[in-house]
Order: sequence, then C-alpha cells, then structure tokens
Amino acid sequence: MKRIHVVAAVIRGADGRILIARRADTQHQGGLWEFPGGKVEEGESVEAALARELREELGIEVSRSRALIKVSHDYPDKQVLLDVREVEAFTGEPHGAEGQPLEWVAPRDLPQYEFPEANKPIVAAARLPDQYLITPDGLEVPQLLKGIQKAVANGIRLIQLRAPDMYDPKYRDVAVDAVGLCAGKAQLMLKGPLEWLGDFPAAGWHLTAAQLRKYAARGRPFPKERWLAASCHSAEELALAEQMGVDFVTLSPVQATQTHPEAVPLGWDEAQRLTAGFNKPVYLLGGVGPSEREQAWEAGAQGVAGIRAFWPEV
Repeated sequence: MKRIHVVAAVIRGADGRILIARRADTQHQGGLWEFPGGKVEEGESVEAALARELREELGIEVSRSRALIKVSHDYPDKQVLLDVREVEAFTGEPHGAEGQPLEWVAPRDLPQYEFPEANKPIVAAARLPDQYLITPDGLEVPQLLKGIQKAVANGIRLIQLRAPDMYDPKYRDVAVDAVGLCAGKAQLMLKGPLEWLGDFPAAGWHLTAAQLRKYAARGRPFPKERWLAASCHSAEELALAEQMGVDFVTLSPVQATQTHPEAVPLGWDEAQRLTAGFNKPVYLLGGVGPSEREQAWEAGAQGVAGIRAFWPEV
C-alpha cells in the first residue's frame, strides 16, 4: 500500500489561538477535527502544496512557514505521512471556502476536540514551545527558585526541575515551590519515583532512560491530561517511549556537553535520522542552545533543550 503524502498546517493567529477545521461527514475520518491541508501532488514541494491547499481551503496566502513535525500513521484502510508546517505569517481572512466549519482554539483547549489518530502528535506539537529549560544542579535552593522565576518572566514555558544532587525530601519541598512559580505561566516537569505522581497533580513527569526501561511495558502511568516525557539516547529507547505512550522526548547528546563529557555525541545526521523514525515531538539536547533552534527544526525536531544555554543570570 502506497503511503499518501499529506501536508498539514498549524496556523497561529496573532492572539496565539490555532485554526482547526471539521471534516465533512462523507470524508475519511468524517466529523472529526483536523489541521487544514491536503495531499501533496506528484513532483510538488511541501511548501508549494501547503500554499495551494490553504489558498483553496481557506482563501489565505502563506507568507512564512517552517517545519514542525512529521507523522507516519497506518490506518486499516490507508497509510499516511503527515508533513506538518507551522504557518507563522499569512495574508487574508481564513474562511471555510469549501463549506467546512472552522474554529480558532486556544492551544490548551485542543485536547477537548476529537481528531483523527494521526493528528494527535500534532496536537502535542502545537501545544509545546520550541525551548525546554532543564535546571542546573549544584545550586542552593533560593538561587534555583530565583532562576526559575526569572526564566518564567523571560517567557520560558517548559521547565524540567532536575536536581540529581538533592536528597528526596528536599527535592519534594523545592518542587512544591516550583509548581507555585510556574502556575498558569509555564509547564513544570518533575523527575523522581512514580510513587510521587499523586502528590503533584499540576506537574508533568519526565522519566529517566532507566525508568523507561523499567516501566515501558506497563504503559502510561497517568491519564493523557498530564504531560509525560522521557530521556532517550537511542532508537531502542525511542521505541520504549512510544510503547509507554509519552507525549514528547529529549534526544541526547547531539554534540559534546560539559554535563556528560563521557557520552559519545549522536551528531546532527544521526539525530535527524532517529527523529524521523519517531512520531512525537523531540527536543534535541546536548551542546545546543537557542542559536541551534532552526537547525533543530530542519532536523525534524520540536526545538532544543538545554541547561546552561537557557538558564538566566541570577
């Protein structure tokens, strides 16, 4: 069966809301919501297909877009490759030129809409930022909390509280304060034993590779309303992350790092190859920072994750 190549668009308005369209009842996956787009024709570039489809479907002209995520999905009756681009600028007023209902939806509300299975990783990618801050270790608690507060004020929207040198009760106390600092402004990801999950309902969880190996076969440890992520370093660990049903991963190290000088870097080519085989958002980590963000997008990643490159001066 030939895989059908489809382009889809995450179109963000000036207020940050995202445009979705309802599929006609007569279509494949009819009645469900989707990200606008359509089939890439033979010999057509993805960008050209995106421009054509959005002109036909919505009556808009795309002036700037970038790669967001690629998703391969097998339905019982067809196989699709969704090439998803984030539309950063357009002209015209979107309207359902083919009679399809449209809605502008706040990113946080997207999970309340029913999408085809292949669109679900796009929902995650549309809701996630392109930078993931991981806190440095070795800081005193006031300095750590001050840094988190400043990062949130600077617009960082996804933060992992990583403090491997802290003993458990101290980490838990810091986590309570960090949850408060992030509330309503940034998504906090915690690390630690899964027994703690019930104590921090507002936080997401970032699993270590060791936890992934231990728990993947059990599947997702909590409902899809909470973010679940994992640290991956190989195709094997990405497969375990898929099995566990995580929402996104970090893939590392792309380049040599001060944090793990002994780790052999994947390099950009291998990072791109691994990302292409994984149907969920990937943050590239290790020797990368904001200046590598566009390179990460071109490699198929959601964006970049880092410690030193993102930590504010406090």
